[in-house]
Amino acid sequence: MGQGYLLGVDIGTYSSKGVIVTTEGQLVASHTVPHGMDMPKPGYFEQDADQVWWHDFVIIVQNLLKKTALDPRQILALGTSAIGSCVLPIDEEGNPLRAGILYGIDTRASEEILYLEEVLSREEIFNRCAMHLSSQASGPKILWIKNHEPDVYKKTRWFLTSEAYLVYKLSGKPSIDIYTAAGYAPLFDVYKKEWIPEIAKYITPLDRLPPLYWSGEVVGEVTQQAAQQTGLLAGTPVVAGTTDAAAEALSAGVADFGDMMLMFGSSIFFIMKTQELIPTQRFWSSNFLEAGSFAFLGGMSTSGSLTTWFRDQFAHLELNEEKNGGVNAFTSLAEQAAQSPPGSRGLVLLPYFEGERTPLHDPRAKGLLFGLSLKHTRADIYRAILEGVAYGVRHNLEAMREESVIPKRIVAVGGGTKNPVWLQIVADVCRIPLQVPTEQIGASYGDAFLAGRGIGLFRDLTEIRKWVKIKETITPNYDISPQYDFYYRLFRRLYDQTKELMHDLANQLSIWDY
Repeated sequence: MGQGYLLGVDIGTYSSKGVIVTTEGQLVASHTVPHGMDMPKPGYFEQDADQVWWHDFVIIVQNLLKKTALDPRQILALGTSAIGSCVLPIDEEGNPLRAGILYGIDTRASEEILYLEEVLSREEIFNRCAMHLSSQASGPKILWIKNHEPDVYKKTRWFLTSEAYLVYKLSGKPSIDIYTAAGYAPLFDVYKKEWIPEIAKYITPLDRLPPLYWSGEVVGEVTQQAAQQTGLLAGTPVVAGTTDAAAEALSAGVADFGDMMLMFGSSIFFIMKTQELIPTQRFWSSNFLEAGSFAFLGGMSTSGSLTTWFRDQFAHLELNEEKNGGVNAFTSLAEQAAQSPPGSRGLVLLPYFEGERTPLHDPRAKGLLFGLSLKHTRADIYRAILEGVAYGVRHNLEAMREESVIPKRIVAVGGGTKNPVWLQIVADVCRIPLQVPTEQIGASYGDAFLAGRGIGLFRDLTEIRKWVKIKETITPNYDISPQYDFYYRLFRRLYDQTKELMHDLANQLSIWDY
C-alpha cells in the first residue's frame, strides 16, 4: 500500500480548502472551492449545510484523490474544521431542517440574549461559562429557533455545529468538540466540561445536544454511504475536529503557553494558548484542543469582509483587470493604499459594519468613516479600512493587557497576511512584531495534524512544532507609531460619542426591517 497520508478539510466563510499531507507534515496536494454566504435580512447570516458544507467537502476530497492518484487505503485518518460556532438543526434521519445559522456575525438573537441574562443572571452565566453572552454564543440562537421557528424546533433531533455536521455525514454519529462546545453558552460548563441540566428548560432539552469529544478523538469511521459519495475508504477513522479558528491556531504553530494566533480572515480572530482557564468579562475563555490546555479568545466581527465589500462595490476596474488575466484586485488595492500616508490623510474608520464582538460586545454598533473631504481618494478610504481594523486589534490587545493577559509571541495567519501593507500597518499601530509562517496552508493543515493525533501518530499537540516554520517577522516602525497614536485616540472616542446614535439607528432599521 505504500506510505500513509493524512487528510484535512476546512469549511470557511467564503471558501473551503482541503489538503493531503505526509505524516511528517509535507504538503502533497490541496484544493479550494469558493462559495457564498446568504444574508436573508440585515444581521442574519446563513449557509446551506448540504449545498455548501457537505458539497464542498465531497468536491474537495474527490479532487484531492484524483490529483494525487492515491489509493484511498493510504488515507490513515481525516479531520475537519469549519466556521463556528454555528447552529444547524437536523431531524431524526439527519436531514437539515433549515440553513445553518452562522457565528458572531449573525446578530439575530439579541432579544434572546437579554432574556437569558435576565432569567439566568449575567453573573451566573459568567460563573459557569467563563464569558458573557454575545452574538458569538449559540445558545441564544437555538432559543431564537424555538421562538421564531417552532415547527423546525419540534422536528429537531440534534443541534449540530458546522464541522460536527461533516463528521455526522461521514460517520453517522453526532458529536461536538469540547473547544467548540464553549461557544454553545450558556448551555456548557467550561469547568466541568459538560452540558448544564438546569439551563435546558430555558433553551432545549440536553438530549438534543451531541456527545462531547476532544478535537483529536476519533468519533467514528467513514460509512459505506459516505465512502460512495466521497471516494474515501469505508472504515477510515474520523476525528471530532474543531472550529476553524482553533485549527488555524494549531496550523500556525500555537504550541506553547503564551503563543497567540492572530487570524486575518473574513473577521479577525485571536487565540492564545494558556496554562489555566482565565475568566474574562470582555473576552472568551475555553478549554483548548486537548486536556490540560486552555484558550483565551477574542474577535472582531468584520475584517477581510470589509476589504471584500470595498472590492466588490468600488473596485470594478481592478476586478475587470483581474478577470482578464491581470493583477489580482486585492494586490492592486494594497499597492494603492501604500501610496496613502499613515492616517489616510485624516480619515478614521470604525469597522463595526456588522456590530462588534470583543471587547465591545455590541451587536448594534455601526460602521463609520470620519473626516472626509473633497481631497480624499479611493486609496485613502481603502487604507482607512486597513487602519480601522488595526485600531480594533490594538483595542483588543490593550483590553487584554488590562486583564493581565499578554502574549509572548504573535503569529499572523489568514488571507490578510497576503497583504504586506496591512501587516505593517497592524505592527505599527499596535507596536508588536508579527511572525508569519513559511507555509500559509490554513486550518485544513491543523485538521490533518488532529487526524494524526487521533490515531496515535503524535504524543500531544505540542508536536506541531515539527511541522511549522516561521518565514519572516514583521517589525514595527516606531517612527510611524506616534502618528497612529493620535488617530487611535480618535478611533476610541468616535465609538463612545456616537454609540447612542448607532443604537437609535439600529433600532429604527429593525422597525423598518429593510
